[in-house]
Amino acid sequence: MCGRLSQYDGIHDFVAALSMPNALINNAGDQPFERYNAAPTTQLALFHQEGDSLRADMVRWGWRPHWAKDRAAPINARVEKVAHGPFFRAIWPHRAIVAINNWFEWVDEGEPKKQPYLIRHRDRMPILCAAIGQYPNAEHEPSEHDGFVIITADSAGGMVDIHDRRPVVLSPELAREWLDPATLKERAEQMVLMQGEPSNAFEWFKVDRAVGNVRNQGKELITPVGDILGGDEKGNG
Repeated sequence: MCGRLSQYDGIHDFVAALSMPNALINNAGDQPFERYNAAPTTQLALFHQEGDSLRADMVRWGWRPHWAKDRAAPINARVEKVAHGPFFRAIWPHRAIVAINNWFEWVDEGEPKKQPYLIRHRDRMPILCAAIGQYPNAEHEPSEHDGFVIITADSAGGMVDIHDRRPVVLSPELAREWLDPATLKERAEQMVLMQGEPSNAFEWFKVDRAVGNVRNQGKELITPVGDILGGDEKGNG
């Protein structure tokens, strides 16, 4: 997964996609986010569950443990290692969902510059990405060390032609289970390893190369250039 995504809907659109009846502690505001070209270190709306409430905070995309000061903050965590490796041990219990509208990948098609593609749900519904992080809660005020990473898995089907890694995307039902503090760690690991949405839930298409510049924003960056494609395999991706 390349480090660029869109989060342009408002918080209530994402809450509706999660279908959680829980009370919302909203620290992310009520206006559309309009982040069409979000890069690492961007503050993005992140959901987690606090008691019986759903909480939304603006948290930086990217995190590293305090002892790893000599390396850049990762933005992703490989699902094959995240539950047992030492790097993310401190935040593995801190499960979250980052709801996005789409993400971007760049493909070498023999041109001087790689061609960007946009990947989104076929039904245009928000994409509920499994994440872990360090974020504010009742006992933890916002801190400069806060951040989150998106869990990624191998791509499958036609999506592998776009990129070999992709976010682990959960259905609303599984996203609610992922957020529930009562869900056991072993069950959470099984969910992200085995129950991510299949590639055939998505479609992808070329977009303008202007998305390559992080200073560019706007709806024109998510407009298709050419045909809309999609995976056609069955089963989990």
